[in-house]
Amino acid sequence: MTEESPFSPSFPYGWTYDIFLNFRGEDTRFGFARNLYEALQQKGIHTFLDDERLRKGEKITPSLLKAIQESRMAITIFSRNYASSTFCLDELFHILEHINKKGRLVLPIFYDVDPSEVRHQRKNYREVFAQHEKRLRNDKEKVQKWRQALQDVANLSGFHFKSG
Repeated sequence: MTEESPFSPSFPYGWTYDIFLNFRGEDTRFGFARNLYEALQQKGIHTFLDDERLRKGEKITPSLLKAIQESRMAITIFSRNYASSTFCLDELFHILEHINKKGRLVLPIFYDVDPSEVRHQRKNYREVFAQHEKRLRNDKEKVQKWRQALQDVANLSGFHFKSG
């Protein structure tokens, strides 16, 4: 008798993906994020992993937004340089907008970064947000949305992984 995963596609809930992975590619794409993706896939959990390397300044594509909207849950992998990517921050905002508001789960993973650094935007996160504020001084609302999204997800119960 085989055990069926609660994420199995045989459960028709109307989503395309069981999990949407949100991560900073340069930090974790070929390590942690890839290993997590492969482990989930091996368990029969249909997971979305964006394999595209985006150039700076690119915006979230409609297909990526659709993947977020059609995912049962999201896993956000916060790494040391996560917040330096405006793309990651935009994705996170959309995850909260389309997944969390619909009562679906968002699970944070703190990869080699202390959860309080993300939650309170300390250390590297503080420095990066100072840069965002300078660069986007005419769009303070966007920076505030990113800050709030980070804080909201970092306040959720999740997992903390340290190197070694």
